[in-house]
Amino acid sequence: MSRIGKKPVELPSGVTASVSGQTVEIKGPKGVRTFNATDDVTITLEDNAVQVMPRGKSKRARQQWGMSRTQVANLVTGVTEGFKKELEINGVGYRAAMEGKNLKLALGLSHDVIFAVPDTVTVTAPKPTEIIVEGIDQQIVGQVAAKIREYRKPEPYKGKGIKYKDEYIFRKEGKTK
Repeated sequence: MSRIGKKPVELPSGVTASVSGQTVEIKGPKGVRTFNATDDVTITLEDNAVQVMPRGKSKRARQQWGMSRTQVANLVTGVTEGFKKELEINGVGYRAAMEGKNLKLALGLSHDVIFAVPDTVTVTAPKPTEIIVEGIDQQIVGQVAAKIREYRKPEPYKGKGIKYKDEYIFRKEGKTK
């Protein structure tokens, strides 16, 4: 039995849901999101809550049960609060700035990196050493943050590079004589 799957997804005020077959559509103050569930689960809308139940007792049905419930919960979180990833830039001369819809990164390369921001997310650089990625889709927000981080991953000796705000970088000791 899935402990996560058993719990219904409560809909806060200002959020509406509609279920048609295997498709769930959630509308909220920040936008509209949909999720198509597999045929291994049944999704129902009961008294302002979305309930997910497995069809049968197969291993796949039980796996999809908890995952589908979590996906629906993420839709509700996305349209109410949204998702946010914060990145930090460490290094002398390393900085970020917004130029229109593009993010300009100076990362010690021979050229500045221009990152085209997708329309579905919002990227801001409140300080030259800070980048904030926000949006209603958790997967896209995480993917954009990972692509930005990929340009200059933090290195273990001096800690230079782009890292997540809550990330810990394991530091190594340099050479000694």
